[in-house]
Amino acid sequence: MSSYLLHRILTAIPVLFGITLIVFIIMSLIPGDPATAILGSYATPENVQKLNRELGLDKSLVEQYIIWISNLMQGDLGRSYSLNRPVIDEVLERFSATLILAGTSFVLCSVIGVIVGVISAIFQFSLVDRLTTFVVLLGISIPSFFLGMMMILLFSIQLRWFPVSGMYSIYGGGDIADLLSHLVMPSLALASVATGVIARLVRSSVLEVLRLDFVRTARAKGVKERTVIMKHVLKSAMVTIVPVLGIQAGFVISGAVYIEMIFQWPGIGRMLVNGILQRDILLVQGGVIFVAACYVVFNIIVDVFQSILDPRIRS
Repeated sequence: MSSYLLHRILTAIPVLFGITLIVFIIMSLIPGDPATAILGSYATPENVQKLNRELGLDKSLVEQYIIWISNLMQGDLGRSYSLNRPVIDEVLERFSATLILAGTSFVLCSVIGVIVGVISAIFQFSLVDRLTTFVVLLGISIPSFFLGMMMILLFSIQLRWFPVSGMYSIYGGGDIADLLSHLVMPSLALASVATGVIARLVRSSVLEVLRLDFVRTARAKGVKERTVIMKHVLKSAMVTIVPVLGIQAGFVISGAVYIEMIFQWPGIGRMLVNGILQRDILLVQGGVIFVAACYVVFNIIVDVFQSILDPRIRS
């Protein structure tokens, strides 16, 4: 197990370096000058040239990348132009909000998706299967941002059940109940597509396992159906389900960008959008690298868990 874990960590290193290179190149291709955006009405040619020299933007792209990656390896993500504070401080401050939203959405899509998929497989071709399939396909087809806007119109504006936006109430609140009331709609909107994908995969995986000989043998021995499903079928199906959960975790993290903008959730996604609009290169690069690193770490954890379920993967 330790050798497999070491192998996964070593293979993740070039992936992270590749991500840093891609992010740096994309940010360098974005039109506009950061110095001009920072200076605003004071953006005279002399002031722009002076600020570019102070920020190191007058150097070649290769030199800029070497300086940035060297600082990154020391844990320094640079200083935000627009916020005038270290990028790492801003990212860590925002990450807690994104972690709450994405973590809640991931738990919802995993639990609901597995339960719906198992029920749909057990009652194959029945009315329950048809209804769940319809709901699942509907959830996959509707974009999360559109669902979020419709939820705001219905549950916030019309019914007034939940607050429109934010993480806490502006006046009062601040407790766990206030957080949960703000969390319901964005977490459900973010989890909708991932729930449908997981449910469809779980259904197909469970159906495949149900046709295997050891399941028929267990039933022939008189083992209770609940025990057959929970102890034999679901355990075997998890080998193929776990990798998809890892992929959907990445989808949830990336999907948090536009959900955070719609619901004005103070997370990394909203920070990245504001950084792009303000041409704050170091802030955007630092945020993307941090999210990518979290995604890689989570996939390593998923791979290790999958290798525990199926030791053949380590060979």
